[in-house]
This record gives sequence, structure tokens and C-alpha cells, in this order.
Amino acid sequence: MTLHVGLPHVLVVAALLFCCGLVCAITRRNAIGLLMGVELILNAANINFVAFSHYLTGHIDGHVMALFGIILAAAEASVALAIVLAIFQTFHTIDTAETTTLRN
Repeated sequence: MTLHVGLPHVLVVAALLFCCGLVCAITRRNAIGLLMGVELILNAANINFVAFSHYLTGHIDGHVMALFGIILAAAEASVALAIVLAIFQTFHTIDTAETTTLRN
């Protein structure tokens, strides 16, 4: 008996990863947890790019798009962590509910 992993299997894994990221991004009040949820969503999109590229076209286009997605995620993480550090220096917390008010 051989196990064949097809496109639907990979899409289910990507959908589960996307759902976990969405739940994490919506329910977390902590800025770091919110960023982790966004990273999970971007990783789910990268899995979809690679899966469709591999199973449908056989070309490398999806892999290149996934590479750009990884570069985008790295840039987003560095900018977001810089913003989180600036918020922490100003408000002394990274709770997103407490940082919604503007200061004078």
C-alpha cells in the first residue's frame, strides 16, 4: 500500500494553517501573538503557491512567488517588531487594547 499525497491533501493542510493563523490574529490582544498569526497566514499562502505550482503547472512560478512571500514576511516581521518596540517604550505594554488611544 502506497500513500499518495495529492493537491487536496496539501490544500487542507494550508487551510488548517490559515484558520489557525486567523484565529490567532483575531483573538490575541498581545502584539507578538498578533504578528505570529499574520506569519501563519502568510505561510499558508506560500504553501498554496508551491502546491498549485507543483501539481497543476509543473513550472517554477509558484516557487518564485513563495520566495517573494518569504522575503515579504521577513521584511514585515522586522518592521512590525520595530513598531512593537516603539509602542513598548511609549506605553510600557504591548497589549493592543491599551494602545488605541492617542497621547497629547
